Amino acid sequence: MVKTTLSISSKNYSSWSLRGWLIARLAGIDFRELQVEPGDADARKELLLLSPSILVPCLTHEGIKVWDTLAIGEYLNEQFPKAGLLPADRKARAHCRAICGEMHSGFSSLRGALPMNLKARFPGHKIWSRAQEDIDRITTIWRDCLKTYGGPFLFGKISMADAMYAPVVTRFATYDVKLDNACSQYAKRIMALPEMVEWITAAQREPEEIEELDAEF
Repeated sequence: MVKTTLSISSKNYSSWSLRGWLIARLAGIDFRELQVEPGDADARKELLLLSPSILVPCLTHEGIKVWDTLAIGEYLNEQFPKAGLLPADRKARAHCRAICGEMHSGFSSLRGALPMNLKARFPGHKIWSRAQEDIDRITTIWRDCLKTYGGPFLFGKISMADAMYAPVVTRFATYDVKLDNACSQYAKRIMALPEMVEWITAAQREPEEIEELDAEF
């Protein structure tokens, strides 16, 4: 019997659900998904960036409840250190925590202008300047990590950092964001992960739509 559960929301719209789910999958744990319907008032607020709901993602493991994606990542790294969610090297581990924290607390313009929507595609989408500044910072982080640690992922082997930035990769695809070769190849590697293919396939099957997030551009 699986005693570990992970509460998530819409697979099409919820970037934080994807982060928590992907971190749990990378940790190698067996867990059951508990999906909160997007129509739930608290979940809807969270998806619309109006409230940082503690409903999703929320991990329950051996009777311990952990919410907030960074907290989930740190907890699973403690419980399953061999999974390599954080790099073994102290310097790289500090760097990983820093860019995960930056993703967790920053890039508000990107979040507002380019909401996650896996079903949609907006070719030639015009990106406003503040969102472009966030994009420039993110791609700088990617290039720096790929150069420093040699790829193919941000810290060489796949880590929590890749899970934290995975929803950004999907946003870049949805809104036709142009990337240089290094970032484009990295984005392709993320999208090709079996876990990402599984998540996106499930998102495509979701019947629910949230009109506020299906904006016409």
